[in-house]
Amino acid sequence: MGSGDTPLIGTDELSPAFLDAFRAGANADGAMTFARFVDIALYDRKAGYYRRAKARVGAGKGTDFVTATSTGPLFGELVSASCVSLLGKNDPRAFTFVEIGAEPSARPGGGGILGEAGHPFGAARTVSLGDEIRLEGPCVVFANELFDAQPFHRFVFRSGSWRELGVALREGRLAEVELPLVSLADGRFGDLTEKWGAAAEGYVVDAPIGAMLLLEKIAAQPWSGLFVTCDYGKSWQELATATPHGTARAYYRHQQEPDLLARPGQQDLTCHVCWDWLEEALARHCFNRVTVASQEAFLIGHAGDLIAEIILAEAEHYSSRKAGLMQLLHPAHLGQKFQVLSGFRD
Repeated sequence: MGSGDTPLIGTDELSPAFLDAFRAGANADGAMTFARFVDIALYDRKAGYYRRAKARVGAGKGTDFVTATSTGPLFGELVSASCVSLLGKNDPRAFTFVEIGAEPSARPGGGGILGEAGHPFGAARTVSLGDEIRLEGPCVVFANELFDAQPFHRFVFRSGSWRELGVALREGRLAEVELPLVSLADGRFGDLTEKWGAAAEGYVVDAPIGAMLLLEKIAAQPWSGLFVTCDYGKSWQELATATPHGTARAYYRHQQEPDLLARPGQQDLTCHVCWDWLEEALARHCFNRVTVASQEAFLIGHAGDLIAEIILAEAEHYSSRKAGLMQLLHPAHLGQKFQVLSGFRD
C-alpha cells in the first residue's frame, strides 16, 4: 500500500455478489477507478443498490432518503404545469412526457411523478434507473435526482499535480488508493493539471463525469422538445475552489454515512453535478433557452398560478398539499437545496 493509500473502516459487509463483481472489474493490482466502484455499487445487476427490490424513497422503515416525490402527486402537478409553461405556444398534446430514472417505489402503483395526477400530454412513460433509454419525436424529457446518482471520478491535488483516486481490495477490505495513471481519455479534459490549474495540497474534486456522459447520451438521440431535470449541483468554480473535501457522500437509513466504501450495494452514493458541464452538453446538441434556477424560483416562475390556486383553496385550514408546497418551495427545505436545469430544442 503506497503512501497515498487511505484504508477505510466499516467495509466488512461485502456481499458475495459485490465481491464477484468487484474482482471481475479490478485490474491486476486489485484496484479500479472510483467511478467503476460506484457503477458496481449502484447498478450491478446482482449487487447494485438501485437493482435491489426495496423501498428507497420516503420516510417509511428501511428507506434511505426523501425527495420531492415524497410530497405525493403535488410535485408531478407542479412539474407538469411548469413544462406546459415552458412549451409556450406548443400544444402539450403533441408531446410524450418521458421520466427517466423513475423510482418504482416512489409512487404507489408506479407510473412516475404523473402516475397519480392527470396531465395534458399526448402520452407519458417512465424509464427506470439502469434501463435502456430510447427517445424519438416530440418529447418532454424529465428527471428528478437522476444525474447526482451517476458514477463519478475522484481526484486529489498532491505534490503539484492532480492524481486519480480509486478503490482497491486489500486483504478482504476495501481501501481508497491513489492510482498510477489518470483514467480519463476524454479530449474535453486533457491534462488535468493544465486544464484545472493548481489547488491546495490535498484538495479533492469529485468530478461528475458520468452525469455529463448520460446527458450527452440523452441529448444525442433523435427527439425534439423540452428537457427538465431537478438535482443538486454547483458551478465548476465552486467545485474547484469551495469544496476542499469533495462533494461525494453516502446515505443509509436517512443518515449521511462518512465511509463511502461501507455497505456497497446497500447504501446510496452521490455527488453534486456540475451545472456548467451539463449546460455545455445541452448547447453542444443545439438546445437553446438553457437555464439553471433554484427549484423555488423555477416552480414559482412557471407554476405560479397553480401554487396560488392551491393556497387560496386551502387558506383556512391545514392540508397535506400546503405542507407539500412548503417542503418543495421553502429555502430551508428543498427550495434552495435543489436546482432545475431546462432547455428546449426545436
